[in-house]
Amino acid sequence: MRPLLITDCDEVLVHMVRHFRDWLDERHAIDFVIGAGGFADSMRRRDGAPPPSEAEMWRLLDGFFPAEMGRQTLVPGAGEALAALAEQAEIVILTNLTDACHAARVEQLAAFGIPHRVVCNQGGKGKPVAALVAEYGAPVTVFVDDLAVHHASVAEHAPAVHRLHMVSEPELAAAMPPAPAAHARIDDWGAARAWIEARFRGE
Repeated sequence: MRPLLITDCDEVLVHMVRHFRDWLDERHAIDFVIGAGGFADSMRRRDGAPPPSEAEMWRLLDGFFPAEMGRQTLVPGAGEALAALAEQAEIVILTNLTDACHAARVEQLAAFGIPHRVVCNQGGKGKPVAALVAEYGAPVTVFVDDLAVHHASVAEHAPAVHRLHMVSEPELAAAMPPAPAAHARIDDWGAARAWIEARFRGE
């Protein structure tokens, strides 16, 4: 059995918030401040109207995915790192999008030269990670995600999994502390690849 890498997509493999910010500016006259807190708290309407509610924020995200996914750009070094890691491990992309976005996400990643299995999820990632670990039967598994809540979920449901906190958007990374439930925080794919390979070797 080969090792298993389970990685998130947005702000790990592809940039999202910078493009979401541009789209809100262009289409909705909303200013979005990266790193200012939750998405709804980060939005301000330029006409002075009340900021979007939590429900409106989700509707805006639904407008971005999948229609605007073509705006997203590959994180530097992500493609090269995954290509190298794929030579020694199985790779699954675990992305918190609805199933309706699955085909668009697969197509998006394939266009970047990332052909790996994509699994859509809603909510915490601990249970789906545990299910993938059981399915693949890998001797060692590494999980990569940008959100602390998912590291806590994986720590609860699949504690043997190595957890790497990565935030690839520099503005967001500067405002986000390391996830308490992660084993390490690395925001660069070159260094992350070395850390993951060390875990695969049992170090």
